[in-house]
Amino acid sequence: MVEWAAMKSTIDKRPVVLVFAGLDPTGGAGLQADIEAVGAMGGHALPVATAITAQDTRDVKSCTPISAMSIIEQARAVLDDIQVDAFKVGLAGSVEAIGAIHTILTDYENIPVVVDPVCASGAGTTLSDDEQMDAMVSLLLPLATVVTPNTIEARLLTPEADSLNAAAQELLSYGCEFVLLTGTHDESRDIVHRLYADRRLVQSFQCERLAGNYHGSGCTLSSAIAALLGHGLGPLTAVGEALDYTLGTLKHATSMGGGQLIPNRHFRSGRSPRA
Repeated sequence: MVEWAAMKSTIDKRPVVLVFAGLDPTGGAGLQADIEAVGAMGGHALPVATAITAQDTRDVKSCTPISAMSIIEQARAVLDDIQVDAFKVGLAGSVEAIGAIHTILTDYENIPVVVDPVCASGAGTTLSDDEQMDAMVSLLLPLATVVTPNTIEARLLTPEADSLNAAAQELLSYGCEFVLLTGTHDESRDIVHRLYADRRLVQSFQCERLAGNYHGSGCTLSSAIAALLGHGLGPLTAVGEALDYTLGTLKHATSMGGGQLIPNRHFRSGRSPRA
């Protein structure tokens, strides 16, 4: 893997990542997670709100979609002013929002896109119904450079697949270039993340399984990948670096409430004043 210090020394320009995601008032997931992860990778995030959620560290209480018109207005305002190097798509919130995001992305065909297909909260509350998942498959995945489903999301998006390998192959058939199938929801002793492309398994990444439950790890990973693609790294290198970084955020996670731990996406920036 590329050493972080070496990569940091080569940064001449901060990559700009436009992020479509929901607002999480805990700061653990959603737009704040995206902003922090992109920043930790040396980039600058342009946050476009797609939904307003009411949630704590235990679960989501409600999710209110932002109108498609507002999503387009938010995105167009910054895109007309700032050149972007990558896009990241998280929680969309509605079929109309997915359509709006598709409208934006189709105008930027040569910009890498990372799609984190958020289907449910960590506690299992549904955040994307069947209609939204169908829209993701038809409108967003064909535009994606990297898609980052966990095993639960992969099965939901490919209900006919009889194995996780088959699910990954079906996701590739939708048109995305790379599928990163994250293994945190498996029951294996160690975690294995699998990257697929060109109808085959490209590489497996194995890491230790940590004891806690974490809020926003998927957002962290996908936004870090987007920022690294924005730096010009290839998908394989970007995925490996982002997985390494995300594991570090989880190892340094803290308890903010009574539920899941919040990843520390600033752990590389130095010690806390109280440390």
